[in-house]
Amino acid sequence: METAIHPNIKYIVGIDEAGRGPIAGPVAVGAVLLPLHWAEPPKVRDSKHLAQHKRESQFDDMKHAMKEGEMRFSVAMSTSKTIDTIGIVPAVNTAMQRALSRLDFDPEECLVLLDGGLKAPKWCINQQTIIKGDEKIHAIALASIAAKVTRDAKMRNLSAQYPEYGFDQHKGYGTRDHYRAVKDHGICSEHRQSFLTRVLSA
Repeated sequence: METAIHPNIKYIVGIDEAGRGPIAGPVAVGAVLLPLHWAEPPKVRDSKHLAQHKRESQFDDMKHAMKEGEMRFSVAMSTSKTIDTIGIVPAVNTAMQRALSRLDFDPEECLVLLDGGLKAPKWCINQQTIIKGDEKIHAIALASIAAKVTRDAKMRNLSAQYPEYGFDQHKGYGTRDHYRAVKDHGICSEHRQSFLTRVLSA
């Protein structure tokens, strides 16, 4: 794989995000660091293709592996207020920077692989963006799971604060029920006003 081009590579870092499209809640970015010999283990499906209980079971396995020193991962989030202030792409990049910084790795020893249109900071000198990377690359699939499970847990917590919106059900996405709740109750501090300009203007 790419390691043939980078002979000093010892680790693979996978990056993916969750929650780019919802109209409420944060966006989350997961970053997973795996030893090179873990680069091609048995296939792990990306979070979108896993049932909730399977995602959470895989996430528990990841936490156990990190406790045993077999891997490292981090998830960072940018709030809805940050998204409204600087835009969704900068908000994703801000969360990605924090998630990567927490992994504390040597950029010269790591190949950073990112899903879709994501791009790592310039200090990640060995990086590659892979279309549908969460379906092809183990480390990206794990990053997808970490981001999704962490964000979903956050949305369930927010649902306890704002039960009228049903965040625990739709996780902030613009479902029919969610838009109906916004119409009935207005918006709360967790809504992305920049994603709701038509609703707010009406």
